[in-house]
Amino acid sequence: MILTEIKLVNFRNYSNVKIKLSEGINIIYGENAQGKTNILESIYVLALTKSHRTYIDNSLIKIGSNKSKISGILLKNNIKTKLCVEITQNNKILNIDSNIEPKVSNYISNLNIIFFYPEDLELVKGNPVVRRKYINTQLSQLQSNYMIILNDYNRLIKMKNKFLKTKQLYYEEDKQYYSILNEHIINKAVSIYLLRKKYIDKINEYAHDVFFNLTGISDFYIKYKPIIKINNDKNLIIEELKKQFELKQNEEFRLKKSIVGPHLDEFEFYVKNKNLKSFGSQGQQRMAVLSMKLSEVEIFKEYKNSYPILLLDDVFSELDNKKKNHLLKYIDNNMQTIITTTDLKNINKKMLKNSKRFKISDGNIIKEVEEHE
Repeated sequence: MILTEIKLVNFRNYSNVKIKLSEGINIIYGENAQGKTNILESIYVLALTKSHRTYIDNSLIKIGSNKSKISGILLKNNIKTKLCVEITQNNKILNIDSNIEPKVSNYISNLNIIFFYPEDLELVKGNPVVRRKYINTQLSQLQSNYMIILNDYNRLIKMKNKFLKTKQLYYEEDKQYYSILNEHIINKAVSIYLLRKKYIDKINEYAHDVFFNLTGISDFYIKYKPIIKINNDKNLIIEELKKQFELKQNEEFRLKKSIVGPHLDEFEFYVKNKNLKSFGSQGQQRMAVLSMKLSEVEIFKEYKNSYPILLLDDVFSELDNKKKNHLLKYIDNNMQTIITTTDLKNINKKMLKNSKRFKISDGNIIKEVEEHE
């Protein structure tokens, strides 16, 4: 999977720029606040239809403009696909090969990315909502039906919460409606549980070795902590959910919200059975996230039969030389990688020699150097 070019029109601080990317390593460099991260953000939006930095789509539009447009050409298995995301003040239009795609779930499975950026430490340190959102994003890239199931589930939880805020348990018709809602919720929840568990289990197959290779520390893993006991048996999960809804019925009506289901899942990072959120150094936390994401590269390759595109935002400045060298071993020549940095001295000389480099200044490419120059 290769993004051969990306074009930005009125996106962030870019008025009109086209970047032709190398199929290998691409390095975007320049001073701070010149627009390096904006390019990676645009690729994120092109892949996932939304930004990793803001929930407000129209904030991506260049000041003074009415709309923004991000387009790119994707090459996969010798087939070219043109993707486009157009953002106006009021809506967002997705295009695949110049045809409007109304369903986000159909769109986002085309361009797969793994993105590492400094704020990723929140995946360890932050609220569980951050971790759930991340896992949902990754699973949606792998399987378009996951987003459909998740959206259906979230819609049902909203319906249930609205119902709980206005109804009472002692009315028979309310009890019946409560049971019907729970039946529909269970149907969606069991699929979410199974897909999340399978994904975390798969990450752990790789992450232990990656973390050890980066840090020299063993026994790293990610723990999936759903609010109910689950395993790989669909029927047992269904029975457990039914049991929990029955046990929590009075409490849900008292609290006026749903307190059972995958919308309350937690994911935590551990080394030697110690939670890195509480006991890990910032360096260990950073390596934990990087290990997870490098493990995901292998998962995407396995499931999609091609490497995702790896985006690294100012990663090398945070690492010592030893960790930089270890990281380089995971940047496969067959995987397109796009790196930002403020200083080319942070980049390994061999990597520099085999890269295509773009110097950015104030939303413009002022220098472009081909590979091997």
